[in-house]
Order: sequence, then C-alpha cells, then structure tokens
Amino acid sequence: MNDTAKTQVTREAIAAAARRIAGWVRRTPVMEIDGEDFGLTAPLTLKLELLQHSGSFKARGAFNNLLAAKAPAAGVAAASGGNHGAAVAYAAQKLGVPARIFVPEISAPAKIARIRDFGAEAVVGGSRYSDALQACEDWIAETGALSVHAYDAIPTLEGQGTLAREFAEQAPDLDTVLVAVGGGGLIGGMAAWYRGDVKLVAVEPETSHALHAALAAGMPVDVEVSGIAADSLGARSAGALMFPLAQAYVDRVVLVPDEAIRAAQMWLWQNLRTAAEPGGAAALAALMSGAYKPAPGERVGVLVCGGNVDPASLVSRAPRKRR
Repeated sequence: MNDTAKTQVTREAIAAAARRIAGWVRRTPVMEIDGEDFGLTAPLTLKLELLQHSGSFKARGAFNNLLAAKAPAAGVAAASGGNHGAAVAYAAQKLGVPARIFVPEISAPAKIARIRDFGAEAVVGGSRYSDALQACEDWIAETGALSVHAYDAIPTLEGQGTLAREFAEQAPDLDTVLVAVGGGGLIGGMAAWYRGDVKLVAVEPETSHALHAALAAGMPVDVEVSGIAADSLGARSAGALMFPLAQAYVDRVVLVPDEAIRAAQMWLWQNLRTAAEPGGAAALAALMSGAYKPAPGERVGVLVCGGNVDPASLVSRAPRKRR
C-alpha cells in the first residue's frame, strides 16, 4: 500500500496549505444547536462548509493545487461528479487559467450550470465518475493540461486538511466528527490533521460505499455506485493515497440509506433554512437514522459539506401545513 500521503500530508504541510490558500477561501462558520433532537446530551456542532466558495469544501483542494503548481498554456483539467468541477472552475476563473471539466451524465444540472457559470468548459459524457475520469486523463495526455484530481492527489489532501485545522480551532472540545465520504479526499485530509486526537467517523450511502468496502478488503476495491448522493459520494473506489490515512485514523464507517439522507436534507431546510445537497447532508443522516449512536455526554461535530442543490427541490418536498 502507498504510504506517501501518510508521511507527506503532515500537520506542517496542511498548515502551509492553509497559508497558501488564505484569502482565496472562506473561513466557514460553525453553528451549535440543541442536541436533544438527535439523542445527544451535549450540543451538536455543525460546520457549515456548504457556505464555501463554489458551494462545497472542494475549493480548498482546488486552490491548493492551482497555487502550488504553474498551469501550462492548456490550463487545468478535472473529472468530477460536479462539486470538484465547480471548485476547479471557480479557482481557475479567479487565477485566470483555462479549465476543462469532465462530468458524467448523472451530475446534477445545477452543478453543471455552476461549472459553466464560472467560465469553464463542461464536457458531459459517460454514466459514472469513472467514465469522466478516463476522458479527463485522455485529454491531459493529449494536451499536457495540469491534472487536478478530486481526491487522489497530495495537494488535494493537503487542501482538504485545512478544513479540519479550521474546525479544530473553532470547536476544540469535540470528541467526534462525522464526515461524508466519496473517494476519500476530505476524510483523508481531515485524518491527516486530527491524527487520532478526535474520533473520525466516515459516513457513506448504503448504495455507494467505497471506503467501507476498502477497509473490509484491506485495500481499495471497486464497488457498484447508485443512489441520490452518487453525484458527490459515488466514487467507484477509495483513493489509494488516502487509504493508509483512513486505516490509521478513521474510527469506523457507518452506512445510511437514501431515505435517511433525504430526511437530513429536509431537517436542515425546515429547521435551519439551509439548503444542503444529498452528499452534504449525509453525515447528519448518520445521527438522525441511528447509524451512529453517541455515548452520553459525547460532543459531536457534523460536517455539512456541500450545498449545490436546487432549493426548489427542497421546497417542493416540504410538508404543507393544513389550514
């Protein structure tokens, strides 16, 4: 197994990434709410990373990649289910670099529109993220464009690790942090920062569980991908670079059904007027569904990591009050 990330993505490297991207990304807020609704005897702390530029945590890794390496004339290229592509497009626009983003057909129209709104070319094709990744790699080989991988690259892991560094400053007394997982770039970066000081719990959909399968097999393996969060959490396999970090520092993986993810989305909308996409609400779904049951007095943090969703889809599903 490749231990490169475990040795290179250190707290010092993440701190350097934080300095590098300072001024380009937002310090997103935390919100403390009553934990009783979730069976907690302590307050629940939400990290609202969906308020980040481009609508997700992905802007951190995108800026770290683009600022750490000089892009060639061909610009940058990325494969994405949507959020990473929007983040790379945003960073490229701000830095004056051409960007071509490859997305699969399952990507949400709202996410594809965001990519194009940020001035990048969006190439839609293939049924899954793996198809978009192959098309992206072919383009990079042909043109020499700078690759910005969504999760399996050192600069990406360092950039995403800045989120844990920031959360630790804002909420230093947490016992546990719940994090939604796709390919693992976010939880890998967060694991590299926390290094066991906080219990990290990975949350995956029952229908897209690459990290759960990898930990069971002892190595990244391919899984079938489907479900409402597949556009953001639907990686076919966990990243090879982040996997040793997950083995060392992720306490466990819990799986949640689509119905729980939808319920968490609706709770965030109805109670906080926060429009989270399915992948962004998945970590909260672990609490709401009982997939993760905290111990008495356990202080839990939940990362709400993405908000690229059409709010109308939440309003239309909200129960109407009877007159």
